[in-house]
Amino acid sequence: MQTILGANGTIGSVLARELVNYTGKIRLVSRNPRKVNDSDELFPADLSNPAIVDKAVEGSDVVYLVVGFDYNLKVWEEKWPKLMSATINACIKHNARLVFFDNVYIYDISAIPHMTEESPNNPPSKKGAVRKKIAQMVMEEVKAGKLMALIARSADFYGPGNEKSFVNEMVYRNFLKRKAANWFIDPDKKHSFTYTPDAARATALLGNTDDAYNTIWHLPTDKNTLTGREFIELFSREMKVANKVTVMPLWLIRILGIFVPILKEMKEMMYQYDRDYYFDSSKFEKRFNFKATTYHEGVRNTVQQGK
Repeated sequence: MQTILGANGTIGSVLARELVNYTGKIRLVSRNPRKVNDSDELFPADLSNPAIVDKAVEGSDVVYLVVGFDYNLKVWEEKWPKLMSATINACIKHNARLVFFDNVYIYDISAIPHMTEESPNNPPSKKGAVRKKIAQMVMEEVKAGKLMALIARSADFYGPGNEKSFVNEMVYRNFLKRKAANWFIDPDKKHSFTYTPDAARATALLGNTDDAYNTIWHLPTDKNTLTGREFIELFSREMKVANKVTVMPLWLIRILGIFVPILKEMKEMMYQYDRDYYFDSSKFEKRFNFKATTYHEGVRNTVQQGK
């Protein structure tokens, strides 16, 4: 049995489609899980309850933690450590392996122009501090020999049907409405994006590779990183719309944050847009001989599958 905690999310549903290549027993866990494959076992659950997490993990060989809480600092500070603790305890109790799907908020600001698995863990944001705490919880149990686990880390992502992607929301959907694309701070800085189908396929592969455990992996991402302006141009060409972009400077984000909650939450993350942001996944690509989807292919697929 392989179990997905947070099965209705952006990664969870795509991951479920990939796991059928490895197992006929997949358990989907969320408040209102929906089948992805005909054979999926649905497990409705409130994951804020440790006893329910324990039941959801029971009988699992591999557990994928891909939950996406609301993008709110207070929610993260309250819910993430509790869920991670419950998940780790359940995995240890039931002898299940843990795959934690993570982001790059843990890295020092100096690492953003070239992030690797060895980049220093010194987050400059409060949300990053939460991510550091829960990642450490995992690796401490690994080092203690109590838990087999790995961390699968992704850059900002994009792809078909992705409702929580910055690119999908501020570029693709704006172009659908014949509006200008939006970008934060500086569209002439390079910015890596991980294609969600690649992330899911790679996460499933890691979870089913014995020697991939007890370490951290960057998920495959096109190394030919584009600037924000170049990325926007790919969408405009594919969608055959005017290539227009509106840049949101930090001072405007601060003002709009008073009225728009998500922008208030985004303010502390703007250091990721005022410099180049390069996510290096060469370790994964060399180990598994995996070729990441190019940005041209990814944008084409995102547009075509959105029609």
